[in-house]
This record gives sequence, C-alpha cells and structure tokens, in this order.
Amino acid sequence: MSRSFPLRSAQTIAVLAITQVIGWGTSFDMLGVMGRVIAPDLGLANEIIFGGLTVMMIISALLGPRTGRWLARYGAARVLAAGSLMLTIGLLLLASANGIVLYILAWIVIGIGGALALTAPSYTAVVEREGPNSKRVIAILMLFSGLSGTIFWPVLSLLDAHFGWQTTFVICAALQFCICLPLHLLALPKPVAGHTTGESAGTPPLALSPPMQRKAFLLIAAATTISTFVTFGLAPSLLEIFRQSGASPTLALQLGSARGVIGISARFMDMLLGKRGNPVLSALMGTGLMVLSFVLLLALPSSTPVLVSFILFYSFGAGVMAVARALLPLALFSRRDYGLHSARLSLPQNLANAIAPVVFTAILDRSGADAAIATCAVLAVIALGFVVMLMALVREVRSSVQVA
Repeated sequence: MSRSFPLRSAQTIAVLAITQVIGWGTSFDMLGVMGRVIAPDLGLANEIIFGGLTVMMIISALLGPRTGRWLARYGAARVLAAGSLMLTIGLLLLASANGIVLYILAWIVIGIGGALALTAPSYTAVVEREGPNSKRVIAILMLFSGLSGTIFWPVLSLLDAHFGWQTTFVICAALQFCICLPLHLLALPKPVAGHTTGESAGTPPLALSPPMQRKAFLLIAAATTISTFVTFGLAPSLLEIFRQSGASPTLALQLGSARGVIGISARFMDMLLGKRGNPVLSALMGTGLMVLSFVLLLALPSSTPVLVSFILFYSFGAGVMAVARALLPLALFSRRDYGLHSARLSLPQNLANAIAPVVFTAILDRSGADAAIATCAVLAVIALGFVVMLMALVREVRSSVQVA
C-alpha cells in the first residue's frame, strides 16, 4: 500500500463501505423492492407503505442535532454501533408487523437507527480517523454507498422469492446485528488523537468570526437543503417526466438507469481530485449544471438528444452536489466540530427529503412535466444564489486575512 493511501485508510473505507451499503440497503432502499410485496399481506395501501420512508426521514431529521452532540461526546464508533442495534430492532418489528401500528412503529425505530448509523455518523468516523485525508476518503466512501440500491434490490428480490418477506426482514436484521454491529465496535481503526483534538483539529480552515460562522452555516444549510429537495423529489418522478416529454417507455427506463451511473462518475471525479478538490467550487458547478439541465429541458423542443443532454447535465450536477453536501462543513469548520455541524445540517435536509417526493408527485399529477421542471429550475437557481453568496463570504475572509 502506498504512503499516500495507508492500510488504516483502506480498513476504514472497507468497514464503512460494508456497513453503509447494508445500512441503506436494509432501510431507505428496501421498499423499492419490498413495498408492494408486503402491502397486500398487511392490508395497507401502497401510499401508507411508502409513507414509512417519510416517517424514517422525519425521525432521522428530528434526531439530527442530538446525534451531533452524541458524536462529539461518545465518538462515531459507539454512535454507529447504537444505530446498528436500533436498525436490528426496527427490522425485527417490521418482520412481525401485522397492521399499521407495528408497521409505523418499526419505521420510527428504523428512523432512529438511520440517524445514528447513516451518512453523518459515518463521515464523522472518517474525519476522526483520517484528518487532512478525510475529503478523499469520504468521496471514495460515497462511491460505495451510492451502490446500495443496485446491490440490495436483486438480493432482496431473491430472498423474498425463496423465503418470503418476513424472513427476508429477519435476515436483514441479522445482517445489522451480526455484521454491522461488530464491524462498528471492533473493526474500525482507533481515532488518531491529533485528528480530533488539539490545535490542528480545532482550528477551522478559514478564520471565521462567530457571526460569519453562523452566516456560513445558514448558507450551507439553505443551498444543500434546496438541492436535496430537488434531487429527492425528482427521483421517483423522472420516468413519468420523460414519458410526458415524449420518450418511449424503453428510452425513459434507459435514461433513468443512466442517472445513477453518471452520478457515480461525478463522485469518482471528486475522489480523484482528493485534497485538491474545493467543495465550494464543487457546489457551484453542481448547482450550475442542475440549472443548465432544467433550462435546457424547458427552452428546447423535446427530443431524444435534448433528453440525453438533460440527464447528463442533471445527473453529473446532482452527483457533484452530493459530494459537496458532505464536504462543505469540513471545508469551512474545524474537523473537531464536523460531526456536530453535519448532524445539524441533516435536520433540514432530511425534512426536505421526507416531503419532496409528495410535493413533486402532486405537481406532476396536477400540472404536468413542464410545471415540475419549472419548479426545479427556480429552486436550483435559488440554491445557486446561496452558493454564490457562500463563495463571496469565503473570498471576503481570505482577502481580509491577506490584507492583515
């Protein structure tokens, strides 16, 4: 292993890649395969079944600030382990559900587990262990976590076909308890003291005064919340938008499938940039490409080349912005406070994720694809504006430091 990428970094990535793929695959991604399978047996409408995801995201959002405090107090490994335990309990409740009460209770517990075991805590674990190398390692980790649905959808389909949905959920619980829990407790490298304490970790990359820190946090929160609202809201509606735009069912499916591959390529680019990457510039490029994609679809007559261009620009922009969302707190605040800020940001982001699909589905059903795309364009322009304001703030601080 080269000096630039030591064995402990590979171990951190391996552990968190496994636990994040299992974590997302047995929670948020799960209903994509299992939702319509369990609905008839529980006697619940599909809307109620998929409403479990909304419950999960709302609970995870509300726990975000408290999770940040727990990360600062106990460290990421213990928080991640607690999350694995909660996901185990939630999945066992889901396996035993016989109606709406146990079903909703299961998703409440899964939401608690998601707050403790997904995204912010895993990235905090990286920051605790990798220090200056965190940006590169987080970008690599995001390559794997983005594949959770691709990996778990066929696995869940196979398990359901052979064992039924209840046993499938029990197996998912076993994956959390027998793989994720011990990996979080025993296999993660120990945090490096200099990465989480001391002057280097406590000193932010930019000398922001307390008022500027608050302004920077609010700008990051606004830009990332709006962008995630667009991407999460648009995801389940893309195929219908393509169909209303004149694409054949086959072409619509091909374009929708390409989105994930293109988004992963954007994350791969950020990984290659490593320490040279600038999350603020990435956010500017990501939101700018999203704006361009929506304007393109609105301004030009619908055709196959236009739809292909749209999915290229949109998917790449959304992929770049996904990386920027994870790295912006690391670029502007101290590494010691990364978990706290990242978890606080998850509150508005997860609330946006929870309501976005409902909002965009309603717009699409009532007003059509053009109205949905126009809404996306307006929101993307607003997000771009917040990123430009954040960039101006960064330049102002750097200029004042140089003058001093």
